[in-house]
Amino acid sequence: MYAFYFKSLIHSLPLFFKGLWITILVSGISLVAGTVLGIICGIFRTVKRWGLSRIMGAYADYMRGVPFLVHIFIIYFILPEVGIQLEPFPAAAIALTIYAGAYISEIVAAGILSVPRGQREAATAYGLNAFQQMRHIVFPQAFKVILPPLVGEYVLLIKDSSIVSVIGLTDVTRVGWLTVQRIPEGIMVFGLVGILYFVICYPLIHLSHILEKKVSYDAQ
Repeated sequence: MYAFYFKSLIHSLPLFFKGLWITILVSGISLVAGTVLGIICGIFRTVKRWGLSRIMGAYADYMRGVPFLVHIFIIYFILPEVGIQLEPFPAAAIALTIYAGAYISEIVAAGILSVPRGQREAATAYGLNAFQQMRHIVFPQAFKVILPPLVGEYVLLIKDSSIVSVIGLTDVTRVGWLTVQRIPEGIMVFGLVGILYFVICYPLIHLSHILEKKVSYDAQ
C-alpha cells in the first residue's frame, strides 16, 4: 500500500513543482515590493515632522498586531463588498507586501536609529541636506545592521505565504492539501511539502547566519 502511495506521489511531483513555482513567484514579488515599502516607511518612521513617524508607527503596529490570515481575508473577501475584486494571486501578493512592509519598516527604522547622532551632525556641518545625509551617510551605515534581520524576515515571509492557500491560490501548500485527498498518507505528502519549503528557505537562513556573524565581527 505504501509503495502505491509513494508511486502516486512521484507521479504528482509536476504539480508540486508548479505549486512551488507559484510560492516562489508570489513570495519574490512580495519580497521586492515589501522591501521598497518597508524602506520608505522605515525612513519616515525616523522623521520627526508632519506626524509621519506616528502614522508609520500606527501602520506597523496594526499590521504586526493582527494575524496575517485576517489581512488576507479582508483583501480577498471584504474588499469585493466595496467594489474591489481581486484574483487570488494579486490578493495574496498585496497582502504579503503590506504585511512584510510593516515588519521591514521597523527593521529599517531600528537600523537608522542605530547610527550615532554625531554622524548626522558632522554631515550637517559639511552642508549636506537631509536627503543627502540619508543617502550618503546614514543609510550605508544602517544597512549593515539592517541586512541580517531583513534576510530573516524574508524567510518568515516565504513561510507565511503558505497561508494564501486558504483563498484558493495553488501554491505548494494547497497542492499538498489537494494531493492528500487522493493519497491519504499525510506524513508522506506534507513531508514533501516541508522539504520543498526547506529547499527555498535554507539558503536564506544560511545567509542570515553568515551576515549576523559578519556584523558581530565588524562590531568588535
